[in-house]
Order: sequence, then structure tokens, then C-alpha cells
Amino acid sequence: MMMDESLIADIARARSQTQPQGVSSFDSGAVFMVKALFYPVTAVAFLLFCLWLGGRTFTGTHFLIAVLTFAGAAELLGDSRVDHDSAELHQELRWLMDTILRWIAVGACVALVLYLSGIRVSPTDGALVVWFVFTPIVLWSGTMGMRQVLLYVGIKHTKPRRAVIVGANKHGVLLGKRILEQPLTRVDLLGFFDDRPAGGAPQWRNSRLGGLCDAPEFVRKQGVNVVYITLPISPHPDLPKLLQGLRDTVASVYFVPDLSSLSNIQSRVDVLHGMPMFAVNESPFFGVRSVAKRVTDLVLSILILLVVWPVLVGVAIGVKRSSNGPAIFKQLRYGLDGREIWVYKFRSMTVTEDGAASYTQVTRGDDRVTPFGAFIRRTSLDELPQLLNVLEGSMSLVGPRPHAIAVNEHYRNLIPSYMFRHKVKPGITGWAQVNGYRGGDDLHTMTKRIEFDLEYLKNWSMWLDFKILLRTPSLIWSDRDAY
Repeated sequence: MMMDESLIADIARARSQTQPQGVSSFDSGAVFMVKALFYPVTAVAFLLFCLWLGGRTFTGTHFLIAVLTFAGAAELLGDSRVDHDSAELHQELRWLMDTILRWIAVGACVALVLYLSGIRVSPTDGALVVWFVFTPIVLWSGTMGMRQVLLYVGIKHTKPRRAVIVGANKHGVLLGKRILEQPLTRVDLLGFFDDRPAGGAPQWRNSRLGGLCDAPEFVRKQGVNVVYITLPISPHPDLPKLLQGLRDTVASVYFVPDLSSLSNIQSRVDVLHGMPMFAVNESPFFGVRSVAKRVTDLVLSILILLVVWPVLVGVAIGVKRSSNGPAIFKQLRYGLDGREIWVYKFRSMTVTEDGAASYTQVTRGDDRVTPFGAFIRRTSLDELPQLLNVLEGSMSLVGPRPHAIAVNEHYRNLIPSYMFRHKVKPGITGWAQVNGYRGGDDLHTMTKRIEFDLEYLKNWSMWLDFKILLRTPSLIWSDRDAY
């Protein structure tokens, strides 16, 4: 195992300096509290400031708005980025856009609760308008300011925690880099413990502190505060002895398992009746996230239907006049958690299949497609009835496109992790579609489509959904592979 030479040099330099000892409550308490509470507290504080400027009282409706804002911001805005180093301008602007979109979701949830409660708020209330419009900018700029405050307080007025890593593997080296890149963690990384010999890797010698059995004694004598164990998830003969020895120290011990080999999707830690669990493959929509996703789907689909209903009527008439049969047909497909759902579409063919037992992919010049059907397929107008699926809750505006059941059964054994895409509701448009994989039924195309679907699950955010929705119209008009 070869370790990164720059990391070795950094660790060696840090060890050559005299470092104070002691556990800092700042690292475990204050930074955590600031990260978790900065957004909700700042949003509510700015609301109070705007009400004060407008000569308004903080009672009744305004108090309820503050409470709802605190809860919504804590969940939807997530932890603040006060512990991140300053990024390039384009990255900072991306974070600002992400904050704006998440803040809009918070506002939509607050407005919905107020409406359902029968509380009316004037849309021309100047104090509330100023507060809602400028809060994302206050949060964004405040994060950068708080970052500098924490750096000053953390570096100048708190003692670092001394740490070692047990396991000088690739995952351990990556953890070491992350520790050194985050000054707010206030961790002094002393080095690594590993049983493998250093003979074949001379650059180990400045950071390898010994074998696994040497760790407990070193931790006791050197006043180490934190031990990170990055050993693989497999039985290790010396691991019980290591843990037994560490029990005789006051160091905090953390397992940092390498789960990359498990192809984990939306991994997270959870607790069931006191038993810790690590989710390897999980839906990104849980808790308030699922509520925000559903509210967004309902609001946007209703707005779209209000705008395009004349188009729906026109297409329905065109389908009826161009060929015999119903204007809308439905087809069985897999939905959330692999449950069967009926997906609605405008009929574009003279012959339709339910998709359960067999499905024949449409090809260019397919004589089953009517002339009018070819037009609505090329422009994706045939997909508009799926807005009804969104309203009923079987689909989402954005998500992996639903495949016919026969297609699922064909590819689920050919493409690894194929069925993971069903951990979310299927969508009218998706990440694969806006990246050029709108159609095609061959193995290569389907494999690429699944890769993008799984990437969507791993990296989901409200901003990603809006990005996909904004890119979809241009894709429809420029796509030459739709037929």
C-alpha cells in the first residue's frame, strides 16, 4: 500500500511541532451547533429584523411563520457550510442558487400550512416580502462571515484534538486528507497504525507509528483523543485485541468503514430502537424531503395543467380524428418499490400493448405509429397525460423514466443494480433523458440510462430537479432521435 507523499509530508511537519493536548468541546459542540442551527436561527432573526424595520409586532401570524420557518429551514436547508473552505466563484454561486431553491421550498411549505390553517397573509406585506426575497442572500453571505469567525475562534482560542488512524489503506489516506483539509475540525493527525511492513514503502516511515497492537499503548502515553479505525468490513484477527486495549484509554473511537465496494446509494446512518444501522441502498426521499418533493410535484403539475390544458384538448381531438380508438391509453409499468402502476399517455399507435407480457420497442418508420402519433411522440406531447399520474401520486415530475414491465424483467438480470432505480417514483423526465438517453432499447443504451438514474438517486437535491426541468424543453425541440 503506497501513501500519498504530500500527505506524509503534512503529517510529518505537524508532528514536528509542539502541540497542546486536551479535548476541545468547541469541536464537538459549538461547531456542530452552528452548522445545524445557523440557517434556521438566521432566517428567523432576519424575520424579526424586517418586522422591526416595518414597525410590525412579533405576535399571532408572524410568530407562527417564525416557528414554521425554523422547522422548515432546519430540515430543507440542511447543515450550513461554515466548515467548508472558501470555494471558487462558480462553486459559491452554485451554493447560492441551491440555497435559493431550497428557500423557495421552505416558503412553499410555510404558505401551504398557513393556507390549510385558514390564515391569510397579504402578498403585499412589505416586511414579509423583503424578508422572503433577501433571506437567501443573508444566509449565503452570513455563512462566509461565520466561517471566518469560527476559524478565528477555533484556531486562536481552542486546543486541537490529537488523533491517529488505524488502517493505512486507501480509505484511511482519504480520511487523513479530509482531516487536513478542514481546519475547523481542529484535529492534529499524528499518523497511522497498520500491521503491514513498511519495507516496500519508504515514504511510510514518517507517518507509520506501528502495528495494530502498538496503538493502545501509544494512545495512552501520547494523550491521543480520537482513534479512527478504517479497516475493511471483514474479520480481522487483531481487531478484538485492539478494541480491548483502547478500552483502557479515554480516547473516542470511531469506525470509518469503506463501503464503496457495496455500490451504496443514498447511504445514511439510522437507529432502530437503540440499534444502529447503516443504510447502504435507500431512497433519498425520507422525512420532510418526501413532503417537499410531493408538494413541489403538486404545485408545479397544477400550474402546468392550468397553462397547457388547451394543448391537452387539442391533442386529444387530433388523436381521435387521425385514427380509430381512444385518445388516451394506459400501460402497466413499475413504480415506487417495484409496484405496478398504470401510466397514461396519448395514443400514438394503431396497436397498443399493456407491456406486462411483451413489449415491442418502437423503431424509426414503424408502421404502427400514426402520422399524428409521430408528431406527438417527437414533441413528447404524448407524455402530457402523465401529469395526471403526478396528481394521483404514482409518478413524479422528475425521476427515472418508467419502463414497461416486460422491459424490466428482461434487463433486471443483465444490468447490475437495475432495480435500485425503483427506490423513487418514476418521472415524466429524468437525469438520463436530459443527458441524451431519451430512447433506445439496446443493452448499451439501457446500461447508460441506468447509470444516470442511479447517479440521480445518489446526488438528488431540489436544485437538481429544477435543473432537469429547465433543461427538458430544449431537449425536446433539439432531440433528433425521438420517433
